[in-house]
Amino acid sequence: MRFAHTCATAAAAVALTLTGTTAAIGAASPAASSDAVFLQTIHQANLAEIAAGKDAETHANSACVKRVAAIIVRDHTALDAKGAALAKAKGIAMAKEPTAAQKKQLDDLKPKDGTTAYDAAWLKMQSDGHQQALVLIDKELSSGKDSQIQAAAKAARPIVAGHLKMVEGGVCRMPMESASPQR
Repeated sequence: MRFAHTCATAAAAVALTLTGTTAAIGAASPAASSDAVFLQTIHQANLAEIAAGKDAETHANSACVKRVAAIIVRDHTALDAKGAALAKAKGIAMAKEPTAAQKKQLDDLKPKDGTTAYDAAWLKMQSDGHQQALVLIDKELSSGKDSQIQAAAKAARPIVAGHLKMVEGGVCRMPMESASPQR
């Protein structure tokens, strides 16, 4: 989903522009490490995912989208709690809410509430964003310096990949309970 997934590398900067997360990068000081930027950016993404998931639980048309949304809320809430605790321990400042761009993207869905058009738009955003999140996570895994932050990225990767499988290509796939290990 476009709500928020991305990092400070050139490839991630392009994705950030597409997903409205450039404000998350701005929150980091110029001297911030790429690991800190990763945590801040993924946190911003989690905030947006949680908000989008809650919106879809209420406004989606299909049972599949509502179920996927509930899983996304559950998983991103758990992932974010772990990331926020890690950031706090490392003295990394975190945003309190989704960015204005992320909120606007969610607001843009409002006219479609309760329709199949809402479901299609929401799924497309989820697919795009989860693909971008995997790029960000993979970048952290390959070039991050902080072993604790890398471990968090490694733990998040299969969860984000599982979400992508449920929404890939803008098509909802009813999840199996084992598809999303966070509880």
